[in-house]
Amino acid sequence: MSGNNTSRAIWLAYAGLVLTPLFWAGNAVLARGVVDTVPPVSLSFWRWCLALAILLPFGLPGVRRQWSTIWRHKGSMLALAAFSVGAFNTLLYLSAVTTTALNITLVNATNPIMVALLALLILGDRVRPLQVAGIGIALVGMLIVVTRGSLQSLTAMAFQPGDLLMVVAVFSWGLFSVLLRRQAVPLAPVTFLTVQVALGVLVILPFYLIDLLFFSGGFEMTTNLVPAFLYVAIFPGILAYAFWNNGVRQLGPPKAAVFMYLTPVYGALLAGFFLGERLSLFHLVGGVLILVGLIMTTRSGRSPRIPAVAPQGYK
Repeated sequence: MSGNNTSRAIWLAYAGLVLTPLFWAGNAVLARGVVDTVPPVSLSFWRWCLALAILLPFGLPGVRRQWSTIWRHKGSMLALAAFSVGAFNTLLYLSAVTTTALNITLVNATNPIMVALLALLILGDRVRPLQVAGIGIALVGMLIVVTRGSLQSLTAMAFQPGDLLMVVAVFSWGLFSVLLRRQAVPLAPVTFLTVQVALGVLVILPFYLIDLLFFSGGFEMTTNLVPAFLYVAIFPGILAYAFWNNGVRQLGPPKAAVFMYLTPVYGALLAGFFLGERLSLFHLVGGVLILVGLIMTTRSGRSPRIPAVAPQGYK
């Protein structure tokens, strides 16, 4: 590859990594914006159905070629799909019922911290003392966001359900990332994503039917909602996946990880502009601690390994 082509590929990788956290933040803001119109489980289910329909023409040939590998790793593939496509986004959308888009993006920003912590506990990854301190600082920041800076909320264990659901969602994503490393499945990226989305849809289906029949009663699809569903299926679902993996491939996981820090920044801007959400002191304090912890954890010596084949695009 010539020097010009190499330089162009690098710049395209940087551009994709700048856009990816914007797509993630937009996912949280949109979920909060349509929460009174579209039930969260319905949003998750139909989002992934639409994404699967878009992916199938590209991914189905690979699924056919590598079916024996997929079947051999069916247990791992199902577990990975359950924690990522199935649980993470559904929990994120459910959290939007009772918390703000800004809180969602701030708690979501601790994903690398959770991955590092679970990798330490489950895989026995070695971490430097500075990284341990970074994990602790970021977790304190997340606690400030979840409690909204209220010591009384902490002592009384009175939290917003949505904030706690986002913590569970981040934990689910951390488990997915750790399992992805421990039970790596040798599939091409598009094949892997297609199988994960298909299995994720099956995981969500019974919960969608229960919600449809006994709780929400579904929703009426209108022309106004079509752009919202297209957005969550294409931008944070498919394009963010492609941009993230290209960035990791071109620049390496440590450099790519730095762009995760943009998610709460974009979240604050989008939530303020579209939803009228305002920054509070606890957002600033918690956000700064999360940012400091992320920098200490991902930039000191050996950074937590972030999977290149999957993940953040699922958000």
